[in-house]
Amino acid sequence: MVINNAEFIISCAELSKCPKPVLPEYAFIGRSNVGKSSLINMLTDIRKLAKTSSTPGKTQLMNFFLINGSWHLVDLPGLGYAKVAKSSKSKWEAMIINYLSKRRCLLSTFYLVDSRLEPQKIDMNFIEWMGKKQIPFVILLTKVDKISKFQLEKNLTLLKRALLNSWDEVPEMIITSSEKKTGKEEILGFIEQTNKIFKV
Repeated sequence: MVINNAEFIISCAELSKCPKPVLPEYAFIGRSNVGKSSLINMLTDIRKLAKTSSTPGKTQLMNFFLINGSWHLVDLPGLGYAKVAKSSKSKWEAMIINYLSKRRCLLSTFYLVDSRLEPQKIDMNFIEWMGKKQIPFVILLTKVDKISKFQLEKNLTLLKRALLNSWDEVPEMIITSSEKKTGKEEILGFIEQTNKIFKV
């Protein structure tokens, strides 16, 4: 798949305000500062489509983008640390759970994990929650250009081992780098194939 057109549609905090569920949809989510906005910009070849920031918690609403006029990319708020009031944080975490649980046109969620870190509790808990709720997802390992091959293999082994505590098989994973455009073809290829199963 080649992305020829990507346009911002709407930011919203409620399921009722989301675009009509008539197109296939893919959500991107991960811990704050995992490199989500940079990855979205790399996939679409638009440098400032998703706003990047060194401050965790920049994204606080669900941001919808129409891609090639045929599917939606949804940028969800980051999980975990953010310099906001606890009440605001709780509100947007409830918004995320509501969206992922009930959005019927959501075909898959891309869950981003920082490849430089050993398995984090927040990541493992959220992946397990998606499994229990039967929400289809793919794990995207980010920032692989910032780590040695040895360290990447070590962290991958630890992650797979941690996942196998809850899963019979390791969930699908794609290794990515926004700088090197690693994983771009695999992610877009996955979306192209998955779009074929969409029914309104």
